[in-house]
Amino acid sequence: MTVVVKIGTSSLTDQDGSIATDAIERLCAQVAELRSDGRDVVIVTSGAIESGRAVLGLEQDRARDSVTLQAVSAVGQTRLMRVYEGALAEQGLVGGQVLLAPLDFFERSQYLHARGTLGRLLELGVVPIVNENDVIADDAIRFGDNDRIAALVANLLKAEVLVLLTDTPGVLTADPRIDQSASLIQEILEIDRELEAVVTGPGRRGSGGMASKLSAARIAAWSGVRTVIAAANRDQVLIDAVAAKPGVGTSVVARDVTLPAKKLWIAFAVRAEGILSVDAGAQRALIERGTSLLAVGIADVQGDFAPGDAVEIAGPDGQVFAKGLVAMQADEVRGAAGQRSADRPGNGPDEVIHRDDMVILP
Repeated sequence: MTVVVKIGTSSLTDQDGSIATDAIERLCAQVAELRSDGRDVVIVTSGAIESGRAVLGLEQDRARDSVTLQAVSAVGQTRLMRVYEGALAEQGLVGGQVLLAPLDFFERSQYLHARGTLGRLLELGVVPIVNENDVIADDAIRFGDNDRIAALVANLLKAEVLVLLTDTPGVLTADPRIDQSASLIQEILEIDRELEAVVTGPGRRGSGGMASKLSAARIAAWSGVRTVIAAANRDQVLIDAVAAKPGVGTSVVARDVTLPAKKLWIAFAVRAEGILSVDAGAQRALIERGTSLLAVGIADVQGDFAPGDAVEIAGPDGQVFAKGLVAMQADEVRGAAGQRSADRPGNGPDEVIHRDDMVILP
């Protein structure tokens, strides 16, 4: 059985941004305990940008543009790995660095390559230490995709549980910085919009936040993986989360019906750049027959998007029911909407979203 544990920047670094060695040592000691029980463990770590910024003496307001963030990450990543290597060595374990970007889960060949590499590392007894490839993945830096990457790694390896360690006890009923009566939600059966509205907002430090963790938990749930969101500084938090001990953070229940990795990414991890409104006939065809979306069924186009961007698909009632990757630019779709290819000048392409690049949203 495999456990994926992700630990955030705020749990790995001190207030000045320097690496909290004791936090990594506690985590690695728990990893060793799980390994001794016969479980494989993958660590997904943040902290490279913050630790690099601290080493270079840059204030946060001087390390905001993507190029600087990439350079700072390159500095911090080596120092972060050095601490992990030392902490794992004390437990008699060997760590191996794996740098991933979201597209490693999107392209089938890269997905299989990532799965093969991680699987072989585990077979060799190595503890993979995964981080977002911040040095080149500037979009992920902005949106804090390490949580989502952890969920996709859990999907890729068919993990038993995903543990997201953060600086709060779990998902709370309100922001404790505003409402002191906020209490812990111990179990979540379904992540809905009402719950998302409660937790929106950035984290204290780092690029993620509870909204990012809920997005990751949703991906994991639709992968059939249980998720636990809990405080990194809680004693034996990883051990207790894996054992499903009551009161350890927030547990998000896995679903019986699952989605493949590519459609998980489209549904939950890619930002929509527009909305395509379709007629009732097109909606039925997409939902009931699993067809591709053709231009003739589109009634309205909102947004400015390019080929390969994600867009939401709404029915005649305005409700979004699907999401996919468009094959045409927004202006091309506007020009083709409601028309058959034979009726358009030049008989342009009719397929706006291929069915393999579309997911009916749960």
